[in-house]
Amino acid sequence: MIKCITFDLDDTLWAVDPVVDQANHTLFEWLANNAAPFGELYRSSDWPELRRTVMQAKPEISHSVTLIRMEVMQHALRKAGFDADQATVIAEKGFEIFHEARQQVEFFEHALGMLQQLKDQGYLLGALSNGNADIHKVGLGHLMDFGLNADQVGEEKPHPLMFEQMLQQNNLRPEQVIHIGDNPVADVQGANDLGIWTIWVNLTGSDQPVEASRTVQCLSQIPAVIEDIAGEAKERFTL
Repeated sequence: MIKCITFDLDDTLWAVDPVVDQANHTLFEWLANNAAPFGELYRSSDWPELRRTVMQAKPEISHSVTLIRMEVMQHALRKAGFDADQATVIAEKGFEIFHEARQQVEFFEHALGMLQQLKDQGYLLGALSNGNADIHKVGLGHLMDFGLNADQVGEEKPHPLMFEQMLQQNNLRPEQVIHIGDNPVADVQGANDLGIWTIWVNLTGSDQPVEASRTVQCLSQIPAVIEDIAGEAKERFTL
């Protein structure tokens, strides 16, 4: 029996690139006004190279977009002439500015209606994300019962830890859960490896082979596909 539906967030329920681009613009504008030496030295177009530099030095934080962003800001602020303590204080405030802007998402068509329909049908709904969107701040708190992300867990999908914690915290078996996401590796392969049902959200019409339980090309298709899986799931058991 299917009891729980989990969702990836970025590029599954909304397009993430426009959100992050706007949040970066907001952050760099704030830094230019509040940390002038930084603004004189860097532009938002410098972010990828700064990120590469930090990741080469600190690969152990690769699972956490929050830690990466904090480290990049502190690194760049020190390069701009701020001492370590100043860089930390400015970076912490800058992250608050970025994170607030990062929650300003525009949901894909049918996303909210689909989630409401599943909620009304009695499913437990949750988010499993490698990003740092907050289900309450983006406007999903009334629809989703829980949320886990890579920052909290310490590993990013497809590593099994996030899926395992979701199962343990909600007292669920793999065959009772359907995970839905756009990423063939992080979402589909990661959940498949634990015996969780999967729905691949293929909004772009990609023809790549993906071994999901089902595939949808519109979010409005999800409730019917879940019903189809639920019928099949009655015959699957974990010993």
